[in-house]
Amino acid sequence: MEALILTCSTGGGHNAAAYAVAEAMAQRGHSAKVLDPYSLIGERMAKAVGGTYVRMVQISPSLFGIVYKLGDTYRRLPIKSPVYVINGRMAGRLEKYFAENKTDVVLCTHIFPAEMLTYMRNKGMKIPKTVFVATDYTCVPFTEETDCDVYCSPSRDLNDEYIKRGVPEDRIVHTGIPVKRAFKEGVSKQEARKALGLDPYSEYLILSGGSMGAGKMRTAIRTLERRLDAEDKRLIVLCGNNGGLYSSLSGSYASNPRVTVLKSTNDMPLYLRACDIFIGKPGGLSSTECAAAGIPTLFISPIPGCETKNCEFFVNRGMALTVRSIRHRLIPAIKRLESESTAAKMKRQQEKYIPGKGGEEIVKVCEGLLK
Repeated sequence: MEALILTCSTGGGHNAAAYAVAEAMAQRGHSAKVLDPYSLIGERMAKAVGGTYVRMVQISPSLFGIVYKLGDTYRRLPIKSPVYVINGRMAGRLEKYFAENKTDVVLCTHIFPAEMLTYMRNKGMKIPKTVFVATDYTCVPFTEETDCDVYCSPSRDLNDEYIKRGVPEDRIVHTGIPVKRAFKEGVSKQEARKALGLDPYSEYLILSGGSMGAGKMRTAIRTLERRLDAEDKRLIVLCGNNGGLYSSLSGSYASNPRVTVLKSTNDMPLYLRACDIFIGKPGGLSSTECAAAGIPTLFISPIPGCETKNCEFFVNRGMALTVRSIRHRLIPAIKRLESESTAAKMKRQQEKYIPGKGGEEIVKVCEGLLK
């Protein structure tokens, strides 16, 4: 099978899902290429599209929340959205790509390429089989105006929401969100710490702002700082691609041996294995990765929109905790997660709802489409 996986760099989760599917494709003997369709115009265009979203979230998450609500409101109108119209302009580029590259199935880990393919189908252009891969625990705005052969949903519990939004029930398959196998089948905690050069005996907290380095990171560090010294704990801070945040924090904490500040990392499976508690934003992929790794999870600073939905999904099923006030509730929440019984119960819930085999299930869906 020759698969094309279309993604978009509006946050790292869509790309991470794409590469997780590509990994699963390779493991079953198939060929898969990951592509940002806007790169068919040029890498500068692809970066501009993703960069606009990232900067908005970094500067003003509340502004993104307003934009998300506008999209949620617009979806009620009986006309195609501007998102559909704008992405339709990519039809010619994709048509040329398909003419020049053998493609049996196209998977979309972002709504933009799904809109492009739908535009092509509506215009009578020939396209391969199409699969939409959801990367959040909700039916995101404009999913209902796409026309894919299959919709890979994160959970059966979201079935009613997808159907209510107009997605045909017979096209919905409950695969789970794809993550790389290393999150589910990784090394032991001690092996992970050895590989990362971490102290084998200390307690480690990991604080992540996702690929964008967003959220109230400074507030969280200041809240945790005194406790690190008092209880012999260590904190690993992941700033993602936020260079300004990394420069600021690495300078401020250069002399603090209990705080390690890092940029983005390709070793996230190891860090989740090595650390004792994860603190961070509830991105669709990062949430799923935490559950697959079985780490006690605490969500802070969700970006309004998809991330608030992700947070609700996990917290309501006992797979994570969340706090609204970092200053007043962060430490008590961490103390709860340090309880062996609480951590064990959370891990059981994570195993129940997040099998961690989304990639494999999605490949099976594609194989079935082509039979």
